[in-house]
Amino acid sequence: MLREPRIFEEFAFYMVSLAQQRRITKEFELHGRFYAVDSTTIDLCMSVFRWAHFRSTKSGIKVHTQIDIATEIPVFYRITNANVHDTKFMDSIGYESNAVYIFDRGYFDLARIFTIHQSGAFFIIREKRHPKFEITDGDEAVNGEDNILLDQTIRFTSSRNRGNYPTELRRVVYYASDLEQSFVYYTNNFHLAAKDIALLYRYRWQVELFFKWLKQHLQVKSFWGDTENAVRIQIHVAIITYCLIAIIEHDLQLGRPVAQVLRILGSSLLVKDDLQELFGRGTDDGTDDGQLEINFNC
Repeated sequence: MLREPRIFEEFAFYMVSLAQQRRITKEFELHGRFYAVDSTTIDLCMSVFRWAHFRSTKSGIKVHTQIDIATEIPVFYRITNANVHDTKFMDSIGYESNAVYIFDRGYFDLARIFTIHQSGAFFIIREKRHPKFEITDGDEAVNGEDNILLDQTIRFTSSRNRGNYPTELRRVVYYASDLEQSFVYYTNNFHLAAKDIALLYRYRWQVELFFKWLKQHLQVKSFWGDTENAVRIQIHVAIITYCLIAIIEHDLQLGRPVAQVLRILGSSLLVKDDLQELFGRGTDDGTDDGQLEINFNC
């Protein structure tokens, strides 16, 4: 496919903006702007997609995404070769003052994290490799209320880490009773309650739901063509489709997660019923994969 993908990209971002404007009034349990950042890798056959060389035996691309947790809309994304490290996507994000950006530990780059702090935005990120630090406040363990074990103010002590992040930050230790495992988060937000820090990291899983449906229900794993243009166009079209469904869910006041609406519509393509009737009669197979899933292991 030789068609220029830029027009599809521009229209995709137009639909992103339109869907975001429609759904920005959606109620969320915390006040503010919260974004989850992650990427998904789509493996490609090396003999067909040679332009997307990844490893010695395979090709691949990455879709780096910033999703608005409250609206479920991917407000920014970028398509790269799979060998582009996740942290490089952080340089492309336009950080909003007072917004909170949530990352898994694959983005643990203290220099880039400090850039977020300097921009007036907040971050929440899971600990990686147990960096050395000194405790400046909150040395005592809390009483375990809301499964919060520690809520500390710390400063990194190793010369490299302290050089990359020279000021204090907050360290929250959360115990997931269902997994019988504790998780450590770093943030520069000293205003939110510790339990809300853990809650927001749990909501990071929404971006994983978006990737799941992008691959499984919008068919981006089976491409129409083998050129780079064809692959990019199909991903842009998939995101346009996702935004259209999000707008439909909002305008019809269906009260369902976007992923669930996608699944119901996908299984009802030959049904001629009115959309309100289709959703009003409880057309669902009983699964809850459109609901928020919890994954602490990322």
